[in-house]
Amino acid sequence: MIRVLIVDDDPLVRQALALLLGGQPDLDVVAEAGDGHEGLELAELHRPDVVLMDIRMPGLDGVEATTALHSRPDPPRVIVLTTFDTDDHVVGAIAGGADGFLLKDTPPAEIVAAIRRVTGGEATLSPSATRSLVNQVRDSGGDQRPRAARARLASLTNRELDVALAVGRGLSNADIARELHLSVPTVKAHVSRLFTKLDVTNRVQIAIMVHDADLV
Repeated sequence: MIRVLIVDDDPLVRQALALLLGGQPDLDVVAEAGDGHEGLELAELHRPDVVLMDIRMPGLDGVEATTALHSRPDPPRVIVLTTFDTDDHVVGAIAGGADGFLLKDTPPAEIVAAIRRVTGGEATLSPSATRSLVNQVRDSGGDQRPRAARARLASLTNRELDVALAVGRGLSNADIARELHLSVPTVKAHVSRLFTKLDVTNRVQIAIMVHDADLV
């Protein structure tokens, strides 16, 4: 079972998500929190595998709560939820260790699939919001970002670069394996090496770097 914690200040959103996830045979909603502070307390108590984190909350918001969770040993996967695909808080959440983000109007089946993907170590992004995220990161970094991204990617082997480009296009491990004629375990090993060589913590950051370098 995948243990899920829902953190959102809107009780109707929490209830809707709990009903959606509770009907899945492999998902277990272990707790619900109304703000970031309560979310951190319940994450410590219940040790969820995945946290669905509202990004805008009073008190401790989703960015701060995500950063705090990521600083803990063996942190849960975090998917941040936002209403607008241009929400500038998303950049801070990704930098803080979030494994992806979804718009709150994402179809239910895609939310369920996203939870399963991040549990398997893959990032998840709302397709309509990916380009917005990349543009926001670029705008915040000035002219140095493309040069720095290309320099970091230059350290990769040809095969590692192939995998990085596929990650930048949003492909799953299984899709990358099919496209590059590799086994899924081999793809996972390449992705792990990318984390180390590029000094990143998740696939979203790899994707942003590839986009910064104008390679996809």
